[in-house]
Order: sequence, then structure tokens, then C-alpha cells
Amino acid sequence: MLPKIILHNSVSLDSSLTNFDPNMGIHYQIAGKYIADVHLIGSNTIKVGIELFGGDTSPEEKTDFMKPERADHLPRWVIIDTKGTLKGVLHTCRRFEFCRDVVVLVSEETPTEYLEHLEERNYDYHVVGKKHVDLRKSLELLSEKYGVKTVLTDSGRILGNLLLNQGFVNEISLLIHPAIVGTKSYNMFSLVSKNTKMKLKKVEKIENLVWLVYTLET
Repeated sequence: MLPKIILHNSVSLDSSLTNFDPNMGIHYQIAGKYIADVHLIGSNTIKVGIELFGGDTSPEEKTDFMKPERADHLPRWVIIDTKGTLKGVLHTCRRFEFCRDVVVLVSEETPTEYLEHLEERNYDYHVVGKKHVDLRKSLELLSEKYGVKTVLTDSGRILGNLLLNQGFVNEISLLIHPAIVGTKSYNMFSLVSKNTKMKLKKVEKIENLVWLVYTLET
């Protein structure tokens, strides 16, 4: 059985993911309510996040080559990285105290030197696709190998739209911010290729924001 997939994002009133100031405190407060087993993230989102928000980017130490010992209830971060984009910076994710550990999804075309890099640092990685990561195989693997029942993704537009187009998303959680981006909008749903029907599950006002939750009709 495939795990439940929740697509969670902070957006402007006109559905932009960028060019406004999101309230990340409330964003992650909501994300934590789902108690997800896994946070599914694209490598570019991680790279941009490090550039924008920093983190512990100091050089690797011996401890970064070992799996962290953290509580079982913490989510794993499952990162899609077929090109080795995060080589040399992946340890910044492993150091995050609310991450149980990092699992990397790669393809048959992922550079061998990146796979060796992951092996040397004791990261779990899985080859799940020829050129690109096969999302169905990935979700099946997470369910079977790690017992994952709930996946939350608050990654960028590309991954979220792929999950929607392939019919894997069960729930959409949107934190609406009082801003209109207009011509510079980076629309969250602009790559969705089909009409998607939803049912309203929740509406909640949080400070000056609105939290909307929809379930997808099958």
C-alpha cells in the first residue's frame, strides 16, 4: 500500500511560492501537526534553503560520517538527488536536530562518485529509476523498507506538481499569506496537467493568515 501523501506549502493570495515573505514559524508548526514519517524534498529546494536560511554549513567532521542517534518518532528526510547536487553540503541536513536521518533517492544515471560519497558517509540511498526517480517505486520502497505511512512534502513546484499529475497526493495543505505577487508570481500549480477535484476539509485563521486543507477526490 502506498503511504498517504500531504502536499503542504505557504503561498501568496495568488498562489505564488516566491517573492513574498512567508511565516516559516507557522509553516513548520502546521507541518509538525501531521506527524509524518518522512519529509520528501527535492535537492534544489535543499540547496536554495541553505542559501537563503543558512544552517550549520561548517566543514564536515568525523561525526558527519555516522548515522545520528535520534528518537524514532522524528521524520526521515528523503531527498531526491539524481545529479549529486548536494555533494559536500548534505551534512547540513543530517545535523538538523529534528531530522532522524537522511535517505537519498537516485537513478541509474547518478554519477558514481556521488554514490561513493554517500557510501563513505553511511547514507542510505536507493536507485529507483533510469534517468529520473520513479515516484511510485520510491513510495513503495519507503512503505516496505521503512514502514512509512505518511509522507509530507513542502518542496518546490516541480516535485509537488509531479506528485499531483501522477495521482499520488491525498491532501493539500495551504497556508495563505496576505500578499499578491502579480507578474512575478511563481504559481504553485502551473505545471499541473489535469483538472483536480477536491473537498474542503479545514479552514482556520492563524494570526493574519488562513490555513486551508483539501482532500483530493478519487
